[in-house]
Amino acid sequence: MGFALVVVIILAVFLILVIGIYNSLVLFRNRCNNAWAQVDVQLRRRYDLIPNLVETVKGYAKHEREVFEKVTEARSKAINAGTVKEQGEAENMLTGALKSLFAVVENYPDLKANQNFLMLQEELAGTEGKIAYARQFYNDLVMKFNTKQQVFPSNIIAGMFNFKVRDYFEIEEEEARAPVEVKF
Repeated sequence: MGFALVVVIILAVFLILVIGIYNSLVLFRNRCNNAWAQVDVQLRRRYDLIPNLVETVKGYAKHEREVFEKVTEARSKAINAGTVKEQGEAENMLTGALKSLFAVVENYPDLKANQNFLMLQEELAGTEGKIAYARQFYNDLVMKFNTKQQVFPSNIIAGMFNFKVRDYFEIEEEEARAPVEVKF
């Protein structure tokens, strides 16, 4: 009778441990999903500002068609990115296109003084900061989630229940690591 009780206690402790680890993995997975949703909200805000910015610049710089097409194409790729890695690559492309757009603006002093342009520029700068914060927060949670999956005994539970390591939201190009410069 005593041996059976010890076995039951050991099994109960083991079951409680498995449930606790599983629940913590689910919690981290959900936090990562939520953090990615917050990144997505800020990226969507950025994407919504870009057409207005392009239209404002177009009014002054009609002959800069190639730059406008690059920005539009990059925005489209970023909106349609499927994975975190694809999103990072698309954001690199979009950041480069926006830098080209702002380089064009340098040639148009009247545009730099336009109130609508200045307001859009300020909103974009604020959004870039929010994106950076959301990206950092997401990457911090991904690090914790991935670590939780790789340490013992969580790695056993993660493997049993098919938890997958998440990708970081990284900017790969060295030049894209700098923020978009939107001051004039």
